[in-house]
Amino acid sequence: MNSLYRSLGHPIWLIGFRPFFALACVAGAGLPLLWALLLSGLLTAPNTSFSLAQWHAHEMFFGFGWAVLGGFLLTSTKNWVQVRGYHGGALLFLVAAWLLERVGMWFEDALPWPLFRLSNNLFLIAIVAMLLWTLLRHRSRDTYADNYYFLLILPAFLVAKNLLLSGEYYQVGWSMALGLFRMAFLVMLERTLTQFMKGVFQVDLLRNATLDMSIKLLGLAMVFESRMPPLFSGGVALLLATLLAVRFLFWQPQLALRRLEIGVMYLGYLAIVAQLVVHFLARVAHVEWVGTVSVHLFTFGTMGLIIPAMLVRISKGHTGRKVVFDRGDKLVLWIMMLGFIARILAPQLYPAWYANWIYLAAACWFFCFAILGWRYLPFLLQARVDGKEH
Repeated sequence: MNSLYRSLGHPIWLIGFRPFFALACVAGAGLPLLWALLLSGLLTAPNTSFSLAQWHAHEMFFGFGWAVLGGFLLTSTKNWVQVRGYHGGALLFLVAAWLLERVGMWFEDALPWPLFRLSNNLFLIAIVAMLLWTLLRHRSRDTYADNYYFLLILPAFLVAKNLLLSGEYYQVGWSMALGLFRMAFLVMLERTLTQFMKGVFQVDLLRNATLDMSIKLLGLAMVFESRMPPLFSGGVALLLATLLAVRFLFWQPQLALRRLEIGVMYLGYLAIVAQLVVHFLARVAHVEWVGTVSVHLFTFGTMGLIIPAMLVRISKGHTGRKVVFDRGDKLVLWIMMLGFIARILAPQLYPAWYANWIYLAAACWFFCFAILGWRYLPFLLQARVDGKEH
């Protein structure tokens, strides 16, 4: 028992981003590679009743995606309401539940139904409840008045997750999951880009309360786009894309693109705009593309481009190091941009090589997150270099 207590005092269990960013690096490197191997037939399919597409969508959104989002929110929510935050045994439990979910998804068909459902929902139910408790219990000290958006979208992830794994409502589930992650990124980018541009270029970005509110309300509506009439869904997407594009023009992109570590976040922002436009064209003009362009514009263009930069920034800054992107950090960003080109643009130009483009894109994810894990896992496992506890 004493050894367990000593283990829980290890730096990895001091704050949420440490274990979950480590898991994100493992998932980011491994899950797309697994998908490519399954797709090629080089690896036997998991023992599940789900289709390979369901398994892939679930694991990227709720395995990789929630490792990142969970680590970010466990860290940021404690700062927003100025409390110590979850650590020690609470984080150990969440990590164990996340790992149990990965095992359950691979062996679903061999598990009794109640055991699979427990393994599949334990992590998300627990972390959502913990995050909601933090925001609600300490709401009087919350530094962001619009955190009620998280109170709305976090429980909705549970609905999206279970719909995604259903046979009849699979498309509703992945559409909701994409919409919820898009909503989280809209809130995050609104806050972080203004801070980064102020800190690096000493400029104040446009913040118009009506515009910002309209963007977030439309983003919230788009979570449920799959249940809307196609013309209405396309119209909402186009309106949201237009408002985002207008705001982008006032957010000093000509400055941001001079710095790769900030410019890549602007590209991720633009990927949201592009994904919404593609959605509009599909719903209204019935434009067809090679491959699932709409969903991968977001997963590669927004999640894929922004998350590596975010991992670097937080892993350095929150371990007491200076946030400077060196050559290795910039390399992973270029690798992910190559992955975006391979997954989205190249198939449109040379569709006959579609499967090979997927393999190349998966390889880019592998090398990007493998390099991040190799470089930053030591930071996550060590105490802060500035002497602070967490």
